[in-house]
Parts: sequence; structure tokens; C-alpha cells
Amino acid sequence: MERCGWATPSDPLYVSYHDSEWGVPLYEERALFELLCLEGAQAGLSWRIILHRREGYRRAFLGFDPERLAGLGDADLTRLQADVGIVRNRQKIASVQKNAQALLAMRAGGERFSQLVWSFVDGRPQIHDYAQLRDVPAHTPESDALSRELRARGFSFVGSTICYAFMQSAGLVMDHVVNCFRHEELKGYAPRLHSARRDAKRPPSQPRRRPSA
Repeated sequence: MERCGWATPSDPLYVSYHDSEWGVPLYEERALFELLCLEGAQAGLSWRIILHRREGYRRAFLGFDPERLAGLGDADLTRLQADVGIVRNRQKIASVQKNAQALLAMRAGGERFSQLVWSFVDGRPQIHDYAQLRDVPAHTPESDALSRELRARGFSFVGSTICYAFMQSAGLVMDHVVNCFRHEELKGYAPRLHSARRDAKRPPSQPRRRPSA
């Protein structure tokens, strides 16, 4: 059974993540919020490090409940810096609180985080047919635009490369290489988020990446 080259066979958790989670479309708000925060946590590190600490993150960050996280104080952030179950970087820890506050501000304005995120691919996963890992981009015009929008709304640790990794993980784009068994399985799984709309703030001249033929 062929897999993407990054799914190291010697790491069962990594293989399981590749086989059952990576590239599967996510629409539930809290799951998307958790994933965005975890992708930000891996900045300068590797996803494997974060994946092996994911349960520690879920415990430390209160199940990624935005309402509870938004109210964290300085004492909480200091306490989290001593938590061996997460990456103990003060800025990354504080970014989770900041992102929770940004998400709640969206809710207060009658907006949905899931709709915003999915609007950058028009509500449908972009299916790519990359032959090799080196063909997969680190960022795209869509991730550039998503990064700008999230930053403007107060989210942090959401650079374009982080946003593209988030898009891959959350299934907004399907980047399993063509010889990976998951490519064909996910290629036909492209449910549409019916209420998603193209973000009105996206510049009309912004180039759009087309799925490979």
C-alpha cells in the first residue's frame, strides 16, 4: 500500500493520522479552530512533534473551547508555560487565547468561522494531482488571501505557509500524491458547504488556483 512519503512507517501515530485524518474535509467550528491553533504551534517545528502532543494540547487548552480560552489571564498563560505536554512558547500559548477572542468576535458579528475559511475554496475541496511531494506548494494565492483575512480579524500565527498546512489538514485542498492510496479515496469525496460564499473582501484581481486536470 503506497502512502505519501512523509507518512513515516516507523511512527504508527503519524501513519494513522495520514490514513484517517489528513485531507478529510472538516466543517465543525471547534475542530477547525483546534487545527488552526495546532498548525500555528508547529511553526518552526514539525507536525509530528505537535501530533504527539495533541492530547496534551487538548487537555491544557480546555478542549479548545473558544469561550473558556478567551478568558485566560496572565496567570493562566504563565502556568501553561510550565506544562510539559505542550510546546512551552509564550507567544504561541498566547496566540490560542488571541485566536479564541477573534473567533468570538466573529460570532458576535453574526459570522461563522467555518463559512469564512471554506469561502476561500468556494465551499468545495480543491483536488490536486501532484505526482511527487516536491510538486506540492508551500503556499498558494488562496492561503495568502486566507492569511491576510485572518490577520485582519485578529488571529495570530496564521502566516500563509501555516494557512496552507491548515488547508491541507482540514481538507480544503486534497494534496495526497497520486500514487498514495488515499488520493483516489478522497478524490471522490468533495461535499459542498452549501452556505459558504466567496469572501466579499477578497480582491477581485486575486489570481485563483485551479485544481489540476
